[in-house]
Amino acid sequence: MHLPRFAYGPFLALCLAAAACGRATEADTTDISGVMPPLSFSMVRANDGAPVNAASYRGKVVLLYFGYTHCPDECPTTLTNLAVALKRIGPDARDVRVLFVTVDPARDSILVLKKYVNAFDRQIDGLRGSDNAIAALARRYRVLYAVTPAAPGRAYDVMHADSLFMFDRSGRARLVTTSTENAAALAAEIKALG
Repeated sequence: MHLPRFAYGPFLALCLAAAACGRATEADTTDISGVMPPLSFSMVRANDGAPVNAASYRGKVVLLYFGYTHCPDECPTTLTNLAVALKRIGPDARDVRVLFVTVDPARDSILVLKKYVNAFDRQIDGLRGSDNAIAALARRYRVLYAVTPAAPGRAYDVMHADSLFMFDRSGRARLVTTSTENAAALAAEIKALG
């Protein structure tokens, strides 16, 4: 299958390496301290149209997730679960930011992305960048995604990995998970990073 826009890496190798190097936790997270690089990016925050980078979030616990607004199931479920976890954290959640990076900037305009993330929680920032900026960030964390435009006989299709990366207040990668179902355990993990 030919993918016109893509970013990829040895995702399976990452999972195996992280599992071998890290510890599994109650929230089904894996410790990736020292395995993945610190947070680094430069994009536009849809919530207010401001250019932001990793330094904009220093002092906050950051949760990084790649998705798109037309996602039928995984993205809204993940963002809903994260909103529930943030509510469980209580007032300390003001020191947490979820960064929802769109992998489909062709359809996810600033306005569309802003409306989407605002429907879940005010702690969620929608991020939009150029195709190159998104690909570079996805490669940095070995996140697989692909966007296949519509063509005769083929519908528009977007595929993305469902990894959630967690960074401490200094921007160091600490945990990764593909499951956000246990909101209580996830909230405890997030709070421990603060």
